[in-house]
Amino acid sequence: MTQRRSEDIFPLSFAQQRLWFLEQLEGRSQVYNSRLPVWLSGELHLDRLQRAVDSLVARHESLRTRFETRGGEPVQVVANRMAVPVQTIDMSGRSTAAIRARLAELAAQPFDLATGPLLRVFVLEVSRTEHALLLVTHHAISDAWSSSILFRDLAVFYDALVSGAGCPDARLPVLSVQYADYAVWQRQWMQGKALQRQLDYWQRQLAGAPPLLELPADRCRPARQSFRGSRVTANVSAELTEALKKLAGTHGCTLYMLMLAAFNVLLSRYSGQQDIVIGTPVAGRGRTELEGLIGLFVNNLVMRTDLSGNPSFAAVLAQVKHTALDAWAHQELPFEKLV
Repeated sequence: MTQRRSEDIFPLSFAQQRLWFLEQLEGRSQVYNSRLPVWLSGELHLDRLQRAVDSLVARHESLRTRFETRGGEPVQVVANRMAVPVQTIDMSGRSTAAIRARLAELAAQPFDLATGPLLRVFVLEVSRTEHALLLVTHHAISDAWSSSILFRDLAVFYDALVSGAGCPDARLPVLSVQYADYAVWQRQWMQGKALQRQLDYWQRQLAGAPPLLELPADRCRPARQSFRGSRVTANVSAELTEALKKLAGTHGCTLYMLMLAAFNVLLSRYSGQQDIVIGTPVAGRGRTELEGLIGLFVNNLVMRTDLSGNPSFAAVLAQVKHTALDAWAHQELPFEKLV
């Protein structure tokens, strides 16, 4: 992977192309907004926070990227400079519930991929020493891994500006490549024999796979996804966690493999199906130069498990381990390309 030089127009990565296509198909929505709310205690210097945001945007080209259609094809357009203002909102005297509602409202505002910027920064002023910071990005320029980089780099820049400890950029390693370089490399690499090797594996692995998991539900699936889902959180005790880790170690598996095997069994019991197909995310940052970049690298891998013949859990676990290791060895193929 080599660093590009002076161009400012690039092809989309395969993952970006999927999100761009979905926006053309369904219109703008907040479904692919990524949000990072942080509660801040202590004095906040808004002027230095703005300068820290400016430094963050200057460091990561993905935060200066928008998506246009040129010659009938979508492209990334990377601006040399892009202003991302810190928007302040007075929430003094408001309840916690009101603050959370306002954060949710701000995070749900859709982006326009064609105009950008695809990063927004809000500060809700609760009191002189209490603030809620909200960073919102579109998934086309970031993923879950990126969220930690986003906040880490912003904190480093802000701390350097507040402490007066010289150039903020000196505290972070130099980025040898940018996301657009990765997109160009991915397009160049994912063709010919390299592409065919990946496709051959996945086509063998998924031949004859069921199109849908028929889970019993208390209502019919809508004709079109509403995305009005919910989240249920459950805590697993430390004792159970240790027991699960010990069981995984006994079988030479990771905790992920163990939980995936258990999830397969659960889905099989609920659905009555024996051929279970589960999608699972992978970071997609197999190269060290990508680890510090903000961008959309995450990929989806398809894990298929055969539970026919009433196998023992140990047999299911062994199968899941083999499937997972093979999938990770063939993780370079973008899910979008497989579909």
